[in-house]
Amino acid sequence: MRSRHRWTRRRWRHDIGWTDLAVGSVSVLVAAAIWVAVHPASASALTASVTVDAGRVLATFPDTAIGANLAVGDGLLADSRTGPLLKDAGIGYLRYPGGAAADRYHWETHTTDGSGQAAPDAGFDAFMGMVRAAGAQPIIVANYGSGTAAEAAGWVTYANVTKGYNVTYWEIGNEVYHNGHYGSGRENDIHADKSPHAYATNFLEYAGAMKAVDPSIKIGVVLTTPGTWPDGAVAARDPADWNDTVLSIVGDTADFATFHFYPGGSDEADMLTKPQALASIIEAFRADLARWDVGSMPVFITEVNGGPPHDAQAQALWAADLYLAAAEAGVANIDWWSVHSGAGPLTTDVTGATDYGDEGLLSNGSGSEPAAQTPFRTYYGIQLASHVAASGDDLVTATSDQARLSAHAVRRAGGGLDVLLINKDPEQAYTVNLSYRGFAPASDVTVERFPLGAGAISTDSDGTASEQTISPYAMVAVHLEPSDHTKRSTSNS
Repeated sequence: MRSRHRWTRRRWRHDIGWTDLAVGSVSVLVAAAIWVAVHPASASALTASVTVDAGRVLATFPDTAIGANLAVGDGLLADSRTGPLLKDAGIGYLRYPGGAAADRYHWETHTTDGSGQAAPDAGFDAFMGMVRAAGAQPIIVANYGSGTAAEAAGWVTYANVTKGYNVTYWEIGNEVYHNGHYGSGRENDIHADKSPHAYATNFLEYAGAMKAVDPSIKIGVVLTTPGTWPDGAVAARDPADWNDTVLSIVGDTADFATFHFYPGGSDEADMLTKPQALASIIEAFRADLARWDVGSMPVFITEVNGGPPHDAQAQALWAADLYLAAAEAGVANIDWWSVHSGAGPLTTDVTGATDYGDEGLLSNGSGSEPAAQTPFRTYYGIQLASHVAASGDDLVTATSDQARLSAHAVRRAGGGLDVLLINKDPEQAYTVNLSYRGFAPASDVTVERFPLGAGAISTDSDGTASEQTISPYAMVAVHLEPSDHTKRSTSNS
């Protein structure tokens, strides 16, 4: 369990420890300055209203919530900076060895079948060393595509018996439903039968062999994302679609259910609406589970990404919004794809800032990217979300009267309240009037900001508990302590 940041009424500064790596921030600052100069509307703030109901709890924030992926081909996985950077971002769970590589990877020989290579310093023990440096926990994907139940059980033996790593969470395969059974296939699967029935039957074999080694482990089953192909597709000779077929066989043998979320968008504005649409997807996913009497099974979204753009300011907003929206919907774990990825097509976002086309949280130094290990803006979005919510906190209702201003609120286990405001408008600033039900804030506030063009999250005591100004394409976290009245009410309840 990661430690909780302790907030006081004194000014607080979070030292990320690697700000000197953000060499790409100069170009971002220049682009932001030009944007503000040619968009004078951003200087005139509109009024917005946000209402927080501290008594209406949506979910409790789990310690498993904030995660990310590391692939076996990541040449920076074992770099001494990777673990501390992830720790500073508040990332508590790390999924390995992929991605599609998971269904090609043989852990004992540290080799992959077919395309893709395993980086020399990215083996399992190196990964676990980095996990420990990050103060995190692992999620391991067993090779379903070209592996066997015996190979997976051997991995459990090595991890939890031989090495004492105590790895709790294991998945059987990656996006197995993309194995070609429904037509186009991109996931490695050498089984002659690629049907959901075959996957479910083999899942039972994997789970039995792995739990025979360590009955305490938790095993995840791979399901399709509601509304995303091949969800709902029924292939010839199949009795039902992937989810219903798999769940009818696996049932409660699985300990958690996984899906992936890559919603994209027609443009940046559309992309930024997708986190708020996640609740309906979770509802549909739980309906699939409930049909087979496993409606309370924990849900892990083991890969998420929102681009394009992939590493500009919009992704920071999307990431913070997504992690908290998912947790509000009761999701147990969300894993960003990925820690390091690599440069893609070089473009500019709506503000004129450079987007390197990199889906990662940290640069790997490829193409024209900043120096390796420079945090992209997405990194700071996740970091700010981790400052707002921690294990055991209650996510409570926060509503905004502006479609492009999202709000999230968290009732801290210690009695305080955090509010995250996300301005998804690249041109318009807002003066936000905040009101509270079930919570009376003290007058002093601590505020964290991540505006367009910033090189890191900054902290100040500007504004009040009832009014905050948020600039275009920015995030503001307001950290509140309870007034004496709230403290007395809580102690008497």
